Amino acid sequence: MKTRRFPALKYVLMGAASTLIVALVAIALTLILSAHRPVDADLVLGGSIRREMYVAQDASRRDRPILISSGSQDPCIRLLFEEAGAELNHVWLEKCAQSTFGNYRFSLPLLRQWQARHVRLITSGSHTFRAVWMARVMLGSHGIWITPEIVSEDGIPGNQENSLKTALDLTRSLLWAVVSHVYRPSCEAVTPLSAVDLTQWRQQGFKCEHQAGIEGS
Repeated sequence: MKTRRFPALKYVLMGAASTLIVALVAIALTLILSAHRPVDADLVLGGSIRREMYVAQDASRRDRPILISSGSQDPCIRLLFEEAGAELNHVWLEKCAQSTFGNYRFSLPLLRQWQARHVRLITSGSHTFRAVWMARVMLGSHGIWITPEIVSEDGIPGNQENSLKTALDLTRSLLWAVVSHVYRPSCEAVTPLSAVDLTQWRQQGFKCEHQAGIEGS
């Protein structure tokens, strides 16, 4: 019986390895093509209002979708974009993520829906290594090329880094790169910035980071 089992197992393993190699080559070729395309979407990681201030000012000069993942309170972001004279209809707020892993997990379905292939990733210097490598694994496994844009900070951003956290996040990112091809949870808490009602928010109250220099700060 054993002599029959092992050859069969050998062919199964060879088939799986061949499939994996073909998939990796296909992803690599897609990423090469994506890297040479113009940036077609912006992904802003929450953790500091400075990132939202930066993209709001920049958005007034560009015309592409922007996804802000678990950023500041909704009215703060709307006020920043209004102050910058930027288009609101191209901005979406995702509120499901509670970590950098979640940022990419819940951003992926929207980026795929937008058919984004080259994404500008907006984050901060202290957060760059972990954020960029996680993005290259989790989004890159779906053919999305990442170009990081580093925003300078006043004070300490909300993302605190250490080696253990980075190692654990990169490990689960690698696992998710495989799982996400068959399981793709979406976030139900996604709001277009144009739908944020400032009147309602003013009635219930809100608070923005002081450095924004806007209402509520």
